[in-house]
Amino acid sequence: MLIKLKTDVVVISLGGSLICPDGLDVPFLKKFRALIEDFPEKKFGIVCGGGKLARNYASGASEITAVSEKDLDWIGIRATHLHAEVVRSLFDDFAYPEIIVNPTKKLRTKKMILVAGGWKPGWSTDMDAVLLAKNIGAKLVINLSNIDHVYDKDPRKYKDAKKIVEISWDAFLRYIVGEKWKPGMNTPFDPVASREAKKAGMDVIVTDGRDIENLRHILEKAAFFKGTVIHG
Repeated sequence: MLIKLKTDVVVISLGGSLICPDGLDVPFLKKFRALIEDFPEKKFGIVCGGGKLARNYASGASEITAVSEKDLDWIGIRATHLHAEVVRSLFDDFAYPEIIVNPTKKLRTKKMILVAGGWKPGWSTDMDAVLLAKNIGAKLVINLSNIDHVYDKDPRKYKDAKKIVEISWDAFLRYIVGEKWKPGMNTPFDPVASREAKKAGMDVIVTDGRDIENLRHILEKAAFFKGTVIHG
């Protein structure tokens, strides 16, 4: 896929599965930090997910008692805040000194990096990434997780699952993720965020964040890369 970034302001949705798959992934975070610092001309919003940490805590709480969907969301949100504090600390003076918990709040800062966690129940950090992108003028969200593309069905269950290189928001919502959000939902990009991105005329790239060089190709503005582009 070939894409040209429309702006030097980019939001990255950094999946919790990359930050902390079982424990903190120090080698990955070192590479990620070095890559971001290679682009001092850009402004980045980095929104951190909760991943396995959030799911483990929510699952454990649910084994003890009937936990409401709202409370399960809050458990996940607090996990994203922990991940965001770790990521923010990696960038020292380059980053805004506090994690962003309200992605719609206007900030007066010249810092090149804003690091955010989750905000409200009812959606995942994908939605927070879209809201932050709207806030800081980004038209592209790069969704980094442990999958290399969007597929027409779950490739872990179906050997004949096919990669999707490009898809419209309408088709993505209809055939891939559906319309309803559930806490702990594991999708390429959550349905609430998808509707908001569609309304904002935003592009989203879904790609495997573990491939740091592939992310470099995306950030270099006009390079071929591996991933799925979702657009209007």
